[in-house]
Amino acid sequence: MRERRWETTIPLTFGQVLAVGERLAALGLKPAVPAQDIICYVEEWTVATPDEFDQLDAWSTEDVTLVHVREGWKGDFFLLAGAYHTVYQRYQDVGTYCSVSHPWRIREPLQWHEPRGMFWLGFRHAHSFLRIRLQTREVITPGETRADAMRPQWLDERRAAFLDAIATLELPIETLIEKDQVVLRPADPATPFFCSWPDAFGPSQFEYNTTDAFEFLVPASKLAATIVPELAGVRAYLTGFSEEALTEFQAIESGARFAYRCSVHCPLDELPEVLAAIQPDGRLYATLCEFQTRVVIPEGEDASAIIGIVGQNGQFQIEVRLNRASLAEEAMGGWLERLIGYPVVYAPLPAFV
Repeated sequence: MRERRWETTIPLTFGQVLAVGERLAALGLKPAVPAQDIICYVEEWTVATPDEFDQLDAWSTEDVTLVHVREGWKGDFFLLAGAYHTVYQRYQDVGTYCSVSHPWRIREPLQWHEPRGMFWLGFRHAHSFLRIRLQTREVITPGETRADAMRPQWLDERRAAFLDAIATLELPIETLIEKDQVVLRPADPATPFFCSWPDAFGPSQFEYNTTDAFEFLVPASKLAATIVPELAGVRAYLTGFSEEALTEFQAIESGARFAYRCSVHCPLDELPEVLAAIQPDGRLYATLCEFQTRVVIPEGEDASAIIGIVGQNGQFQIEVRLNRASLAEEAMGGWLERLIGYPVVYAPLPAFV
């Protein structure tokens, strides 16, 4: 779910981050303490070669994914995705995963959604999939009523946007509106099909699976062509492969930047060391505290809150994510500043990275 998110506006030292934890503990919350083992998420760690991942050998890691990043790319998506699939077939196993993402453009005029969506063509052991995602202009989470007046227009627009992709892909998927929700259904109920609902008005992405690894190569290429002649940001995600396989993937079409993402298990007070290991481009995220907002503001709407730590460029920030605004919009910023002790700004995360 795309949460409501705020972040501090000034860089913090790690000592100041730990002091935020002490401040939360004084309010009766239960933040992580310095010696506590946590999970830290690393993203966008640029590397020159796959073996640079060894810099994290001091910690236990999982979900290690090498990302090939191509900005301003213009080419034949069929050939690019096909090349990744060819290498994937040589090294595929139960634990391997490969996908290639590419933007697509919605032809319908839009008011509540961004005109660009994103899709992923993916390959897993014994099946492949297409994942189609929309991006809303504003985050409206389940249970919020502030946008109820726009519900009919929102539903019609969202259904039309999904229909645009479905028609281009020629997928047998039915779209309808039931009980104030957009509903998507495959024509064959036995088809593995998944939807997610990141806001109050229906699914924001769907995933359609097939046992035929080649079935989606041509349809995905048609969807990629909807942004021509614009340049595209294209990413390939590779999980569970040996260094030999990663080296072979690396030879696919020059010009890619290589970046790692993974989960790191470490004590909270070792976050500065992890951040130093992934410099200069890597970002890290870790949870400092989770709580229900009614514990500290009983007069407000109850919401699930996560106070997190963000690290980049040798500095730290505090972020706050809520599944809904627990107070009126104009009151949220001031309350969060009083809660953590630093100025904050509303800062939704991008949907497609």
